[in-house]
Amino acid sequence: MTVSTLAASRVSDATSEGAFSRFESVGDVRLGQGVAIAPSAALRAQVGATCVVGSRTVIQEGVTINGLGQARVLGDDQRPYTVWIGQGATLTHRTLIQGPAYIGDNVFIGFRSTIFNARLGANSIVMMHALVQDVEVPPGKLVPSGSVITRQSQADGLPDVSPQDLALVRELLGYGPAPADLNALSTELNALSAESPSALAGSNLAGSNLNERDGLGTMQSQQLSPDVVQRVRQYLAQGLRIGTEHADNRRYRSGVWQTCSPIQATREGEAFAALEACLAEHRGEYVRMFGIDPKAKQRVAPVTIQRPDGKAVEVNGSVPAVSSGASQAYRPAAVAAGSLSAEVVNQVRQFISQGYRIGTEHADGRRYRSGVWQTCAPITSNREGEVLAALEACLADHAGEYVRLFGIDPRANQRVAPITIQRPDGKPVSGSSVPAGTGFGRSVGQRPASGGAVNLSGDLAQQVRQLISQGYHIGAEHADTRRYRSGVWQTCAPITSNRENEVLAAVSQCMAAYPNEYVRIFGIDPKAKRRGPEVTVQRPGQAPASGPSVPVASYSAPQASAPAPASQGGGQGLSQDTAQQVNQFVNQGYRLSLEAADQRRYRSNVWKTCATLEGSRVSDLLAAIDGQLRAHQGEYVRLVAVDPKAKRRAAEVTIQRP
Repeated sequence: MTVSTLAASRVSDATSEGAFSRFESVGDVRLGQGVAIAPSAALRAQVGATCVVGSRTVIQEGVTINGLGQARVLGDDQRPYTVWIGQGATLTHRTLIQGPAYIGDNVFIGFRSTIFNARLGANSIVMMHALVQDVEVPPGKLVPSGSVITRQSQADGLPDVSPQDLALVRELLGYGPAPADLNALSTELNALSAESPSALAGSNLAGSNLNERDGLGTMQSQQLSPDVVQRVRQYLAQGLRIGTEHADNRRYRSGVWQTCSPIQATREGEAFAALEACLAEHRGEYVRMFGIDPKAKQRVAPVTIQRPDGKAVEVNGSVPAVSSGASQAYRPAAVAAGSLSAEVVNQVRQFISQGYRIGTEHADGRRYRSGVWQTCAPITSNREGEVLAALEACLADHAGEYVRLFGIDPRANQRVAPITIQRPDGKPVSGSSVPAGTGFGRSVGQRPASGGAVNLSGDLAQQVRQLISQGYHIGAEHADTRRYRSGVWQTCAPITSNRENEVLAAVSQCMAAYPNEYVRIFGIDPKAKRRGPEVTVQRPGQAPASGPSVPVASYSAPQASAPAPASQGGGQGLSQDTAQQVNQFVNQGYRLSLEAADQRRYRSNVWKTCATLEGSRVSDLLAAIDGQLRAHQGEYVRLVAVDPKAKRRAAEVTIQRP
């Protein structure tokens, strides 16, 4: 048996009479000064285990403290122990502490209660016949008599310790009736503590600050912040698996994340260990974590948990906790709206109430001026709390950039009412309301993208109406003066709708995006898969014709807002815009291929397929594209996205020029 002290070379004699004469101690058990241990108590530490009992702790008759050899917690001195009991704790008759366990300072544990693989925060009170297992109880909380606390959501919802609870504990410890108020109680108990170390063990419970540090987050995790630990627990409480991704600075700016090894663990300790290993493996990179719904096979509430500069990452919002099935009434965990304005929260609620999904995009100052937005990680949840948490994570990830929010009609596969919710200068953004509708797709936002409606001629509206009535789909192309003379047109964002007002809105968007270029529309025969009539609807310097006013923002294409700029010289590294374009195409489920043409064929618009890109990993696709660009140096190369469901081309983007 090893009995040692934490602050002195021998056991202090400031203990109760006969404190060390009739109790059992086996293994490496370390006792602080002024510890009072009653007869028949048992303190056992198996081989390789260490149990620590802090100073002024009271251990009454029949208490059993058992430390296993393998399990560990971090004590307040940041060293591993099997059982750590803080200063001034009180363990009453027949209490069982089965390691690994952390008992904070000034904790009171009532008769016949059991603590196993758990943590009790400082100044907590556990009443009689309670079980606390596999959870972390925050500081200053009350565990009622007979409670069974085995899920973190239950522990998070425990009530705070009240003055009445402290008075009851005082009477149980034999100090007589309590003063009327808490301040008087604290003053009296502090006076008692100066007279007797044994009294100090019980009285410090009331006299201590309820917000002092208790080592939260150190039992299972040594590196993860408390916010990340809490988020992991919320994921696991809802039955979600945990996934992670990492990206270096270059890929992070391009929005290209690489998936880490999946975390299959469903126990907190194993999940924390896997997360810490992931962070250590990708030190110096961005790492983000997300929940995985195994039934819906979709992501939930992604959040960045590590940055290359090592700065602390603030995890805003929360994942709604699963309601507890215990008989005790617990307060539900609050869903934080964080930095989101009331208008944005209301906008999200309107989207969800109408059955829309939520999407977000971001752009720096340069891309914002060019109208080029990059798609953020998709928000697949339709729960308000999870959506708000994901939105706050998106805003935090793209601080200093523009971020806009839009609804997604899952039936019509189109966007609804995009609004900007963040600006780089931090100025508040006024959001517009979603028009009330009957559910899906009929009511769309009337907020113009460029400050007002674009006037389209009556002839154009008539032409579009005729093409739609004949069963054609509508496409649009643009060309500057030089390309127009060469007969080279670039495709605008594809128009997937066949509703007249949405088609006109999409055409007006193309015209507004290229005001000094030629723009033409054409029909597409979906059965024969060929072009129909072509009509030029805009020329450089041409004044807009009078006609019906069409809202611009009522339609948005499912792909990137503008083509990626082509690299010059033949494949010496891909631009960030090209990488982002590929990432967006992959996320939209498109098949990718490359076409090449020399200058003569390019002027004749004759392209030759040079590679069909297989696979779904963005990194592999980018490597294949870079290899093809090198193989076709001195030629034009364009990237072709094909919609496998509609079996047609969705976009063509020139990514290399001679």
